[in-house]
Amino acid sequence: MGEAGNSQAVEAFIKRWQGREGGQERANYVSFLNELIALLGLPPPDPADATHEHNDYVFERAVKKHNDEGDSHGRIDLYKKNSFVLEAKQSRLKGIKKVVGQNDLFATDIPEESRGRRGADRAWDVLMLNAKRQAEEYARALPTSHGWPPFILVCDVGHCIEVYADFSGQGKNYTQFPDRQTFRIYLEDLRSNDVRERLRKIWLDPISLDPTQTSAKVTRDIAKRLAQVSLALEKKNYPAQDVAMFLMRCLFTMFAEDVGLLPEKSFKEVLEQCEKNPEAFTHDVGQLWEAMDLGTWAHVLKTKVKKFNGEFFRNRAALPLGREEIGELRQAASYTWKEVDPSIFGTLLEQALDPE
Repeated sequence: MGEAGNSQAVEAFIKRWQGREGGQERANYVSFLNELIALLGLPPPDPADATHEHNDYVFERAVKKHNDEGDSHGRIDLYKKNSFVLEAKQSRLKGIKKVVGQNDLFATDIPEESRGRRGADRAWDVLMLNAKRQAEEYARALPTSHGWPPFILVCDVGHCIEVYADFSGQGKNYTQFPDRQTFRIYLEDLRSNDVRERLRKIWLDPISLDPTQTSAKVTRDIAKRLAQVSLALEKKNYPAQDVAMFLMRCLFTMFAEDVGLLPEKSFKEVLEQCEKNPEAFTHDVGQLWEAMDLGTWAHVLKTKVKKFNGEFFRNRAALPLGREEIGELRQAASYTWKEVDPSIFGTLLEQALDPE
C-alpha cells in the first residue's frame, strides 16, 4: 500500500473506532484488534487449538493460574508467544461502572504523570492498572517452555494501547515502554509511521526493541566515527589528552541536545553549517562551549544556554577539523543519544583513541 493509501486507511480506522466508549468489551475487542492487525500489515492470529498445545498466536488463549486460593482458569485476550500478552478492556467516557475488589488499585496510588485522559477520570487509570496486573498474572501462568513474553499490552478498545516491557526474561519488572511519556498509544498516534513500526516490531521482532541491544549498536557505530576524527587529529600531532577532552566535549554536547539541555538538534545544525565552511568550526563550536561554561548567549544558536557547572567546558578549545572529520561528528550527532548511557563515554573514547 502506498503512503497515501496507508494514510487513508489509518484515518478510516481512527474514524471508525474513536469515541466508541462504553461498548461491550467482549463483543468489540476481537474486531478492533483484527482491524488493527490488518492496518499494520501483520499476519492474523491462528485458529485456536482445542488441546492448547499449539496456541502460540491466538485469541482467548487458555491458561491455568496458581495462587494461594487454589487453581483457577483464565483466558488471555490475545497472545503471541515470545512477543506479548494482551489484555483488552473497554471503558466509558464519563466514569467506569466497575465493582472494586479488595485487591484493586485506587486512584491515589497512581502517580500524576501516569494518569490517562479518558474523560480525565482517574477511575480509568485504576481500570488500566488492574488490567496490567491481570495480564502479568496470565503471563506468569503460561507454560514454562514459553518463557516470559517481553511485552504486556493493555488495550482500551477505541481509545489507546498501553505498552509495558521486560526484556530480562524474568517477568519481574514490566515497565512503561519506551518511557512514561509515550507508553500510551492513542488512536490518533497511529498517524505516526514510527508508532506503527513500533507496534509491528512488538508483533514480529520484539527483541529488536530492547534498549540494551540498540545502545550497543549505537555505541559501536559512534566509536567508529570518533576513531576517524581521533586518527586525523593524532596525525597532526595533537597531544592525546587534548584529543580525548575535545572528543569528550563533543560527546557531551551531542548528549545534551538530545536530553533537552540544549535546543533540539542545535549542535547537529552547527556541525552541518561547519561542514560547509570548515574554517568556522573552531570559532563557532568554541564560542558555544564558552556559553555553556558561563551560561550566557550562544551566538551560533541565537539563544542563551544553560550554565554547565564544573570545569568541563572551562578549557573550551575546539581543535581544527577538516570537512570529512566534521562530517563524521555530524553523523555521530544524528544518533539518538538518549539511547547511549553516559557511563560508557569513557569506553567510547577508549575505542576511538590510539591505544598508545
